[in-house]
Amino acid sequence: MIYEHEIPQGSKLYFAKSAKLKREIEAVASDILYKEGFEEIITPFFSYHQHQSVDEKLLIRFSDADNHIISLRADSTLDAVRIIMRRLGRATKQKKWFYIQPVFHYPSTEINQIGAEFIGGSDLKLCIDAVSRIFGRFDILPLLCVSNVQIPKIISETLNIPLEIFANGQLEDILSINEDWLIKLAKMQKAEEIESALDISPKPIRDELVKLKSLTDKISYKNMLISPLFYSKMRYYDSLFFSFIDKNEILGSGGAYHFEGQESCGFGLYTDAIVETVIKIEEEK
Repeated sequence: MIYEHEIPQGSKLYFAKSAKLKREIEAVASDILYKEGFEEIITPFFSYHQHQSVDEKLLIRFSDADNHIISLRADSTLDAVRIIMRRLGRATKQKKWFYIQPVFHYPSTEINQIGAEFIGGSDLKLCIDAVSRIFGRFDILPLLCVSNVQIPKIISETLNIPLEIFANGQLEDILSINEDWLIKLAKMQKAEEIESALDISPKPIRDELVKLKSLTDKISYKNMLISPLFYSKMRYYDSLFFSFIDKNEILGSGGAYHFEGQESCGFGLYTDAIVETVIKIEEEK
């Protein structure tokens, strides 16, 4: 029996204090992103193309009036980029966009997000700075983890190691491989340690480490960790990647990606997790 006051498992309910805080977070993010030259876009709840960017098991699907399969928006990034580049086309020269909207995963999970895309831009520092400023307005200093997903991919192909080892964080399996440079990467945590790994790493790895070093040299964020062997299967982020983590809770992530030959970058903040984090901080005061 379903009572009148019940809501589906995975859906969100905000009221009073939490609803006000959610709006404040969204307003702060909007203010900061507008000042950074971003414009807002609100994409449709429904999409024909979500299977291209999201695991199909996550999609909530049904048919349109012509019996074409559509789904509830499960990811905002590629839908937003696709609409901007292919539908808006020459109607706008704007390259920096943000969105504040939920996504939905099967069977009934609702995830509120704040995201931004810099189409044709590769300045990942801009994204990291914007996110850290948003967190700073709410006295949050999460751990910033910076990585390059190309590094584990190259190692997997070169040494014939399953990518699952990196995805699952099986450090003992990585350390068992008798390669000094690989062991050094596995133990690396600080940005200043990248330099010492350049001389002993194979050239393909060295090239990707240079990209990682170039980014971290520009970042002044205090709570930063380097994780060159981090890997998470993503449909679009294919190079430099970052995530903000607070007590094992991912508050946001972003990175560089390519779409139709253009190098771009962006990020997504998980509003629900940020609301919970801010409330906990206030309760602990």
